Amino acid sequence: MNPDPNGPQERRSLPEQGAARPASVGIINILLVDDEPKNLTALETVLDDPNYRLVRAGSADEALLTLVAGDFALLVLDIQMPEMNGFELAQLIKQRKKSAGIPIIFLTAFYGEDEHVLEGYSSGAVDYLHKPINAAVLRSKVAVFAELHRKTRESVLANEALTLEIAERKRAQERLRDLNAHLEQRVNERTAELARSEARLREADKRKDEFLAMLGHELRNPLAAIRHAVRIDGEGAGDTHSVRWASEVIDRQSAHLARLVDDLLDVERINRGRIDLRSEPIDLAAVLARACEAVQSLMEEKHHSFSLDSISELPVLGDPARLQQVFVNLFSNAAKYTEDGGKIHVIARRCAGEAMVQVADSGVGLSAEMLPHVFDLFTQAHTSLDRAQGGLGIGLTVARSLIEMHGGKIGAQSEGAGQGSVFTVRLPLIAQQQASTLASEATPAEAAPMETDRPGGASIRVLVVDDHRDAGDTLAQLLARRGCEVRVARDGLEGLAAARQFLPEVLLLDLGLPSLDGYELCRTLRGDPAFASSRFIATSGYAQTSDVERSMKAGFDLHFAKPVDFPELVMAIRGSRKS
Repeated sequence: MNPDPNGPQERRSLPEQGAARPASVGIINILLVDDEPKNLTALETVLDDPNYRLVRAGSADEALLTLVAGDFALLVLDIQMPEMNGFELAQLIKQRKKSAGIPIIFLTAFYGEDEHVLEGYSSGAVDYLHKPINAAVLRSKVAVFAELHRKTRESVLANEALTLEIAERKRAQERLRDLNAHLEQRVNERTAELARSEARLREADKRKDEFLAMLGHELRNPLAAIRHAVRIDGEGAGDTHSVRWASEVIDRQSAHLARLVDDLLDVERINRGRIDLRSEPIDLAAVLARACEAVQSLMEEKHHSFSLDSISELPVLGDPARLQQVFVNLFSNAAKYTEDGGKIHVIARRCAGEAMVQVADSGVGLSAEMLPHVFDLFTQAHTSLDRAQGGLGIGLTVARSLIEMHGGKIGAQSEGAGQGSVFTVRLPLIAQQQASTLASEATPAEAAPMETDRPGGASIRVLVVDDHRDAGDTLAQLLARRGCEVRVARDGLEGLAAARQFLPEVLLLDLGLPSLDGYELCRTLRGDPAFASSRFIATSGYAQTSDVERSMKAGFDLHFAKPVDFPELVMAIRGSRKS
């Protein structure tokens, strides 16, 4: 076999069938170094084995280059070579870290003395064979070092695999530890969340029970007063003072019940986002004056010193009815939580482009713990049932929601229990050109007296259709006392017949009627030319925006929520008579 003069030669025997070792072991690289090609060929013949990869090098330089490029299990090295002999090459090989551990078998035909053998071993040889070489001995020695290399490499691979497995197990343990920690955290969070949820449900149940108890308390008190006043009215024949006093109690307590119902309904509407504001340019000072009038009887009942200090013009954009409701709630709240004979003072001013209204009282005040929650729903339900003030804890919630819907803010301050409270409302002022329209927006009816006026002139024919006997009869009597000619019907069909016979100018129709409801009754009569100029007024316990819209679509001119504001109803009836 002729060597390639340009570099090391390689010879690899084809493996016999079934003789190959497992792929994980691999082929053993053996470097044969000799300057005589025939010697290399002889070595290849002797060491021919399917598990060996035999690489030839014809000089020391070629051997060094080959060692740099590959990984060898053994060097079979001839000592006698030109330029650099085997001893010198072995020393260079042992000086390099990569090749220092490669076993070297020296072959020589010239160096047989002991000193030469010692020199060979001292230069890094593991064995020393003389030429002519015994093929069996060489194969045996090469096999030993090949097997040693194989086992060493298997051990290294096993160690690497074990190291990788250990590292992977460590990473898996760390991941498991992280997962366990995360799971434990989630369990703790979920447990805490469930505990908080249960606490909220226990608290909600408690507040519900307290609210229902307080609701019963708040409803029964005015109902008791009304029933007692009715009895006094019935037993006080001839006692004008007692009858008038009883009438005032009934009127005052009925208004209180109406406000309770309105507040309860408003909470539901606010929660569902079903409150629509009918905003227009208004003078907030006028709204405050009307709110003061609405609570005057309550203030007198508790002997409070109640005053309003307001500048004449506070132009804002708002719903006058809703803003009046806000301040009635604030004034009523101040009255309830101020002992008899206390002071309640209202101040309204301009402040930094806003209308600022402060309601200050000398009442029970607010603790530091209570102050952040004073506008929360049902907060007042936590007061004990024996408190004279009572309250459902919804008025301030409604007030805050309505003010925020107007783009304003509301807050509360108190120095503590027994130190009184100050509630402050801020609403954005509008431009002067908008404010100039306020005077033109006022209706003539606002200045007209209500309670004592009769509808005027000849009697106005009014038909009252209501299946609630007491509600229909009492309304009919009040209208009759004011000079109206009144007929009463109990259901829709009876109302239809009465209307066609009586030809009323005004029809007060309850919506929830048996046989023919108020909507259908209105639509039917609207289609009759005889009622072309009649005024149709709905009276109903259903007073949401959708209910009003439905009644307008059915043909009603006005919609009054029960209990009806009687002075406003009188004005509406008066407006039906053509001048």
